[in-house]
Amino acid sequence: MANTVVIGMQWGDEGKGKIVDLICPAFEAVVRFQGGDNAGHTVKFGDRHFALHLVPSGIVHEGLRCVLGNGMVINPEALFEELKSLRSLGVEPEGNLFVSDRAHVLLPLYAELDRAREQARGAASIGTTARGIGPAYENKAARSGLRIGDLWASNLEELVDRLMARLQEEILGLGEEPLAPSQGLLDVCREWRGRLEPHVCDTQSLLNGWIDEGLHLLFEGAQGTLLDLDHGTYPYVTSSNSTAGGACTGTGVPPSRIDGVLGVLKAYTTRVGSGPFVTEIDGATGEFLRRRGNEFGTTTGRPRRCGWLDLVAARHACRVNGIDTVALTKLDVLDEMDEIVVCVAYQSDAGIRNDLPSRVDELEHAVKTLGLKAMMM
Repeated sequence: MANTVVIGMQWGDEGKGKIVDLICPAFEAVVRFQGGDNAGHTVKFGDRHFALHLVPSGIVHEGLRCVLGNGMVINPEALFEELKSLRSLGVEPEGNLFVSDRAHVLLPLYAELDRAREQARGAASIGTTARGIGPAYENKAARSGLRIGDLWASNLEELVDRLMARLQEEILGLGEEPLAPSQGLLDVCREWRGRLEPHVCDTQSLLNGWIDEGLHLLFEGAQGTLLDLDHGTYPYVTSSNSTAGGACTGTGVPPSRIDGVLGVLKAYTTRVGSGPFVTEIDGATGEFLRRRGNEFGTTTGRPRRCGWLDLVAARHACRVNGIDTVALTKLDVLDEMDEIVVCVAYQSDAGIRNDLPSRVDELEHAVKTLGLKAMMM
């Protein structure tokens, strides 16, 4: 598979970064196509471990080109911090890191708005990472967002003023303190330009040109299938398409140029944040999986909810992504267990169902009634 998409088959945290790190020497470039710094990969470099949130883990391989695609929302300050950490390890990103001029800027104000919204929801909170991802994508869809390329626009001041007015209205409506004047944000945007300039380009032309030259590209998604905005457990999802289709819309590479999809599946299931989780395990067994599997968020540090492998969800992931090959991770975490439980079907009011319900209330009902069949392995 010359041009391959790597997709998580669960709620993220399946080990995609390690799989990408393992197979990327067979490719000339690694491309991120959605999400922002709400994602996280733990990478081992020599005898040190460090976290990457925006830059593909392939950056640690000498000569491998890394691209942040147009489908991403990019926090420049987070990116600069990440590049600083890479340089401290002896990894030089200049000449190997390319940032789409069509990607949207994730402003610090979005994180403030994200936190205020979650606090206002109270018990109904979604459990976001509070990095501002949702507000960034909302402003993109509302056609009021700021793109990386807009930092060089002649009407940048007008764009910033319009965006600030939109954010101010909602912040005040949530009972928060008013935002600072837009001039401060405008100054920051101008400062970002010089630091981003060596990396910014038209990446869709770049990527298609590389394919024309015969280069092999590896497309890397953040989060997982069950967090996809359209195909996940809505509304407990992320704000972008984390399924294989997002690799095309998030990079400008057409479907006809993608050769295959590799799905990453953990031998048990985890998720972070709120939402239904049919196979979740409480008590000592869940804690054992969390401790032995080191199930704590790379980005947030939050303990992950743990449960048995859900093959209904895995079947759904295979279908919507067109997965050709599965990489099974963390099977060794289960080594000490006498029995391994696997969910093969859900119990609904209509009987046994083998597909993933679209409605959250059906999933919650399955949890409450312990509506799953268990196959002992």
